[in-house]
Amino acid sequence: MSGVDPARLDDQQLMKELENIHRTRHDTLLYGSNDALRTHNLRMAQLEGEYLRRNPRRFVSPARTRDGARVRAAAASAGRTPVGKWGPGAGHGGA
Repeated sequence: MSGVDPARLDDQQLMKELENIHRTRHDTLLYGSNDALRTHNLRMAQLEGEYLRRNPRRFVSPARTRDGARVRAAAASAGRTPVGKWGPGAGHGGA
């Protein structure tokens, strides 16, 4: 595996590595070799695991839970657009 052990990165370095790996994910999936994708998967899991280890009580948006998805689905089926991050103007199906 290449790269610095995530546990040795400070918080700022860890976030920079996470931003970079997420930015390159799509191209790796679409155009990378199987080996490249496997390496990308492993590195991403290491970095995300370290982030979660350091931030076990991170903020979790209610809109990103199953209950939040149910609220959005119910609002959509009733012809209403939910308010908030995924509501109007958010670029995710809002009016």
